Amino acid sequence: MQSKPTYYQKIVEFVRKDFTTLNKNLTVDEALKKIRKEGVGERIVYFYVVDDESKLVGVLPTRRILIAQEDQKIEEIMVKRVAALPQEATVYDALEFFATYKFLAFPVVDNEKKVVGIVDVNLFTDELLEEKEDQLEKYDYDSIFETIGFRINEIKNASPIKAWKIRIPWLFATVTSGIICALLTGAFQSTLTESLLLVFFFTLVLGLGESISIQSMTVAIQTLKTTKPTLNWFIKNFIKEIKTASLLGVTCSSVVFTVAFIWKKEFTSAIVIALSIIFVQIISSLMGLIIPTVLHKTKLDPKIAAGPITLALADVSTIITYFGLASIVL
Repeated sequence: MQSKPTYYQKIVEFVRKDFTTLNKNLTVDEALKKIRKEGVGERIVYFYVVDDESKLVGVLPTRRILIAQEDQKIEEIMVKRVAALPQEATVYDALEFFATYKFLAFPVVDNEKKVVGIVDVNLFTDELLEEKEDQLEKYDYDSIFETIGFRINEIKNASPIKAWKIRIPWLFATVTSGIICALLTGAFQSTLTESLLLVFFFTLVLGLGESISIQSMTVAIQTLKTTKPTLNWFIKNFIKEIKTASLLGVTCSSVVFTVAFIWKKEFTSAIVIALSIIFVQIISSLMGLIIPTVLHKTKLDPKIAAGPITLALADVSTIITYFGLASIVL
């Protein structure tokens, strides 16, 4: 019996290894002979079809192979659209898969789409784990999905106290960054007296930094669901973020510079604002990449913690960049 999983553990820790894969080029007769020779694991529901490189290309329900003609190719009778969990998925992700698709098992695949294991619905039902094997087939599987759906709903609709416990630590991150930002702004009080134009555009620059950091963070989190972060992967995306953020920064700064200069005719201040936007966009964009990657690497859940931490660091770096550049130039 496997230990009861917690929601944010990796699903790959709970997969079954007694699965059978069939090459798509086999005939039904050849596949059945292979199954008889190698045997199957307990409670087999689906056979998974792979290509010559062992990559997952389809799924074959047991009923289809039993009623097919012996000379038919597996590729002809398999279901090509197969839902698979990436090995980086969490137990909670698997719960959502079962509740959404209502299949009894899912393959778990690595970054090359090779099957590393099978997770079946029995993992999530305490009642099933306590049943004897000869009683499992009589279990009402509709009630399993109702149970899973209820558990997901229970997580999403936590009590106020439970929700408070989950959310307050990350709000403290925002409070802390806000206090630091206030102190930093105070330290640049003399710089603010040099140009009121800096004050007028401060909120805009801060908002741009937060926006691009969240955009980059969202992309990074989605990518990390199916990709194992390596040094080459990080360097490639680091350079990509710099290039993208630079283009975005130049575009936004051009518009802001034009408006600021036409409005107040302060060329130097307008230049400071424009350059700050470019630097802030680049730094905040990199924050959006780095924070989720570090959290993922340290086995923490980036979906929960990345947002507050990324925003906090983006705000602090924006203030230092904005007022720091202004104090040097003005």
